[in-house]
Amino acid sequence: MTVYIVLGTGFEEIEAIAPADILRRGGVAVTYVGLGSMTICGAHGISVSADALAEVLSAVAPDDMIVIPGGTGGVDAIIDSSDTMALLEHAKTIGVRFAAICAGPKVLAKLGMLAGKTITCYPGCEADMTGANVNLDKSVVQDGELITARAPGSALDFGLKLLEKIKGSREAENVRSQMYYDI
Repeated sequence: MTVYIVLGTGFEEIEAIAPADILRRGGVAVTYVGLGSMTICGAHGISVSADALAEVLSAVAPDDMIVIPGGTGGVDAIIDSSDTMALLEHAKTIGVRFAAICAGPKVLAKLGMLAGKTITCYPGCEADMTGANVNLDKSVVQDGELITARAPGSALDFGLKLLEKIKGSREAENVRSQMYYDI
């Protein structure tokens, strides 16, 4: 089982790094996927080294998860890449789980994954969440297999929810406690 975090230029750094850190603390394999480059610059000038290029998504398995961080530039880069969108469509078709934070759910909307789902997203992005029931009152929302989070300030809670989904509440609580993160 691997979690693939997709990075396009302009991604929101904390939304990609905090969840990866939490997942790795919990023993989950995380792969940063770079669009077009192995070094991706975030929205605030922090560059992250990808582990693989987007083509790696062709090898995802149904027990994997794909995470879409926010950041308008990163989200738009994903949507504007027809090759990446085709790979994400394939992943959706085989049952890969998805999670997204901030503006990231916009990618899921483009893939037709939000119809009838209760989600959260960055305030102001609601119009892009086609077919979704948007709840901005919660930091993190899980609807079935889909996990969404509201904004950069939700990144730790998002990472812990992903870890809980993958490894269970005991492991998520263990990591939260070791980090001295008080919810």
